Amino acid sequence: MTPSSRGPAGAGRRGSVHPGAWWLWALCLGTAATRTTNPLLLALLISASAYVVATHRSPTPTARSYTAFVRLALAVLLIRLLFATALGSPIPGTHTLLTLPEVPLPHWAQGIRLGGEVTAEALLFAAYDGLKLAALLICVGAANALAAPARLLKSLPGALYETGVAVVVALTFAPHLVADVRRLRAARRLRGRPDRGLRGLLQVGLPVLEGALERSVALAAAMEARGYGRTAEVPARVRRTTTALTLGGLLGVCAGTYGLLTAEGGTYGLPVLLAGVAAALAGLRLGGRRSLRTRYRPDPWDVRAWLVTGSGAAVAALLTLASARDPEELHPGVVPLVAPTLPLWPAAAVLLALLPAFAVPKPPTDLKEPS
Repeated sequence: MTPSSRGPAGAGRRGSVHPGAWWLWALCLGTAATRTTNPLLLALLISASAYVVATHRSPTPTARSYTAFVRLALAVLLIRLLFATALGSPIPGTHTLLTLPEVPLPHWAQGIRLGGEVTAEALLFAAYDGLKLAALLICVGAANALAAPARLLKSLPGALYETGVAVVVALTFAPHLVADVRRLRAARRLRGRPDRGLRGLLQVGLPVLEGALERSVALAAAMEARGYGRTAEVPARVRRTTTALTLGGLLGVCAGTYGLLTAEGGTYGLPVLLAGVAAALAGLRLGGRRSLRTRYRPDPWDVRAWLVTGSGAAVAALLTLASARDPEELHPGVVPLVAPTLPLWPAAAVLLALLPAFAVPKPPTDLKEPS
C-alpha cells in the first residue's frame, strides 16, 4: 500500500475532482452570464453556482473567500447604479423618479452630465448591466472556492508554470487579506476599540498592509530557497521553434475567432482557429522542456471531471445559442418599461449547472489546503 492511498489524505485525493474541471465549469458559467442581461436568468445562474459551492466547497481559507467575492459583486452592482444616478444614462425614459441638481460643464465635456433627471428606465438598464458583471465575479469566486489555485498550478503545462505561480500568488492574496482583516477587527473588539467607520478602517488597514508586505517578503525568500525560476538548458533551435509555434498559434486563434464572428470569414474561420490551437499547444509542450519540475500525487482527470466540465460547457453553449435565436428574451428591453420574463428552455439549460452537485461526491471535512 502506497502512502498516497492511506489515511484521510489519500481518501481526499481519490474523492476530489480535478481542479481544472471546476475552473472550466465556473468559467463556462461566467461565459454564459455574459450572454444575457435577463435578471431572472442571471439570478438562476448565481443560485445554481452558489448551491454547488455550498455543497462541495472544502473548509479551507481559499473556500471561505467566496463571501468576499459576493460582497465585491454587490459593491460593483451598487457602484453601477450610483454612476447611472450621478452621471446620467443615454437610455431615454419617461418615468422620472427624482431630479438632482445639474452641474454645468464646459463645452469640451459635451455628452457628459452631472445630475439631472433620474429615470426608472436608466436605473433598470444599469441594474441589468451591473448584475451581469456581478454574476461573472461570483462565478470566479465559485471557482476559487471549489478548487484551490495551488492545486490548479500543478496541472498547468511546464511552459506556463511561471505565469501560473504569479496568478496563484495573486489569487491567494485576497483570502489571506480577508482573514487578516477579520482577525484584527476581532482583536479590536475584544479590547473595546472601534472597528468600524473611518477611524477603525485606518487602524485596521495599516497593520493589514504591514502584514501583507511581510508575507510577500517571506514568500519571495521561500520561493527562492526552493528553486523557483530555475530553467533547463534548451538548444537555440528548440527555443526558436517554440516561439514561432506559440506566436503563430496565438495569431491563428485571433484570426480564426475574428473569422467566426464575421460573415465574410465563416468559411476559413474554423480551420484557422483549429490550426492555431494545435500550433499553440505544440509550442507549449516544447516550451515545457525549460521547466525543471515534477508532479507529486497528480490529480487524475476522470469521468467526474468530464461531467463537471461538460455541464458548464453545455450551459455556455445553450445560452449562446439562445442569445442568437431569441435576443429579446435574453436581453429584455427597458423602453417601454416592462417586467422581464423567464424563458423556459434557457432556464432549463442553466439548471444543468446543478449536475455536479448531485453527480460528484462531497469532499471530506478534514481536507487541508495544499501548501
